[in-house]
Amino acid sequence: MPEGHTIHRLAADYRERFGGRPVRASSPQGKFADAAALLDGAVLEGAEAHGKHLFLGFGGEWVHIHLGLFGKVNFGDAPAPPPADTVRLRLANPRSYVDLRGPTSCALLTDGEKQAIHDRLGPDPLRPGDDPDRAWKRISRSRTTIAALLLDQKIIAGVGNVYRAEVLFRHGVDPYRAGKDLTRAEWTAIWTDLAALMREGVRDNRIDTVRPEHTPEAMGRPPRVDDHGGEVYVYRRANLPCHICTTPVRTAELAARNLFWCPSCQRR
Repeated sequence: MPEGHTIHRLAADYRERFGGRPVRASSPQGKFADAAALLDGAVLEGAEAHGKHLFLGFGGEWVHIHLGLFGKVNFGDAPAPPPADTVRLRLANPRSYVDLRGPTSCALLTDGEKQAIHDRLGPDPLRPGDDPDRAWKRISRSRTTIAALLLDQKIIAGVGNVYRAEVLFRHGVDPYRAGKDLTRAEWTAIWTDLAALMREGVRDNRIDTVRPEHTPEAMGRPPRVDDHGGEVYVYRRANLPCHICTTPVRTAELAARNLFWCPSCQRR
């Protein structure tokens, strides 16, 4: 499932290609046909992300998109080719087109319905003005592991399995530590680091989490080869030596996802 930086990147791409201009809207698959007919010819007034949720604004109505595990968004330049019959929503203008396939959710919402989604999500490190204290109030009272809390979108929105594993490693935090045992200073450092890492993810369109002194060039090691791309410390590196201490990276299932951590570097 795409992590939050990908959704913010998509919002920026929608704004760049379609913002402020009328769009042609269609649903070749047919599952969004009635809503697409209402949007056809409307102006895309805005696009925004909150965690893993994407919102496209059309004059008081919003297309809400959640990609889930299988959703894909593909942009292209005009002229648009004939759409595949798997396309849930196509938007097009004289310069560009974009196809949405396989989302978990694609629905037309009112302002109130959109706000209800925001209300149930936690703060997003990439949303200006979102308050990390909202997450801290819940984390600081919880006996649940910090690794599980970081994946709870009601507590903090946009963090997925990669950022979870990597930010805990970068701060030396044992993933099984209870949220209530985290200090306020540790939480502030984690939030600040997440915001910086995720902003880089938006800019570079991939996740890189290693510090400059631990890049392949600096360490004289081969670059990572993985379909997720990017240089990481522990994610998907089970049983490989830690870049810092050479201890084998461990893995286990936690919160229905595979967790990765270094038992030597993450003792706090």
